[in-house]
Amino acid sequence: MRYSRRNDAEPAPRFSRDWKVGRGRVLELGNRGHIMAIINVTPDSFSDGGLHLAVQDAVAHGLACAGEGAAILDVGGESTRPGAAPVSAVEEQDRVLPVIEQLARQTDALISVDTYRAETARLAVAAGAHVINDVHGLQREPDVAAVAAELAAGLCIMHTGRGREGEIATDVIEDQRRFFGVSLGIADAAGVDRDAVVLDPGFGFAKNAEENLELMARFRELQTLGLPWLVGTSRKRFIGSATGREKASDRDVGTAATTAILRLAGAAIFRVHDVAANRDALAIADAVLQAQETERTP
Repeated sequence: MRYSRRNDAEPAPRFSRDWKVGRGRVLELGNRGHIMAIINVTPDSFSDGGLHLAVQDAVAHGLACAGEGAAILDVGGESTRPGAAPVSAVEEQDRVLPVIEQLARQTDALISVDTYRAETARLAVAAGAHVINDVHGLQREPDVAAVAAELAAGLCIMHTGRGREGEIATDVIEDQRRFFGVSLGIADAAGVDRDAVVLDPGFGFAKNAEENLELMARFRELQTLGLPWLVGTSRKRFIGSATGREKASDRDVGTAATTAILRLAGAAIFRVHDVAANRDALAIADAVLQAQETERTP
């Protein structure tokens, strides 16, 4: 593969701004990276399916992640792994809403709902969620954007564009730009405040190992879209391909490496399974970024 050549000595841009995440809350982006902890309330997620299916187990896990330093707890009720069984809206809501309600009462951490359904998003925000995390980038149920605008929730829009016949660009960065052009058009038409939006390049979704690595190598090029980035590489198959780790649960060290790399390239939020390891990786990356800032200051 061929990567475009850029001046790697130039620090990646960081967005010093407040992300409006709903319920009167904001998350300051810029000087430090933030962890979004994965709270899967599912029996079949690729890495931790079934571990936190019971409400009390999911809540306990969420509280433990908050205690380890997660700024956001991302609660999901449907697996996105290839071949996972589809889940009805009612079943998804039965899984996530009790967990969100209890977490909202027991922690000050921000709460995100991982859903592409407008109905689930609306109920989750009413239950206490601050952020809607749509893995289909508003392109499966565009009404998610209307819910985010109406309820002034934070909105994460994820890329899932590669592999769609007739819509795919051969260049991974151009494909991101095309996909987000459509998604941001949906968000703008619904009246979503751009200060409420973060983007996710969708590592591991409809991308092979080579494409994921190219996307990492060229991540700085995505900064031209002008919005903050959330990334989710945690335990993904391409990390296993690079490290030789077949078991997803053995990929936390590799994940932490990607966290540091992508933070140095400009990412702001990191969706992970292992909070502690990635918190430490972020601390090192943030220290390097601060050293670069100090060196450039007259």
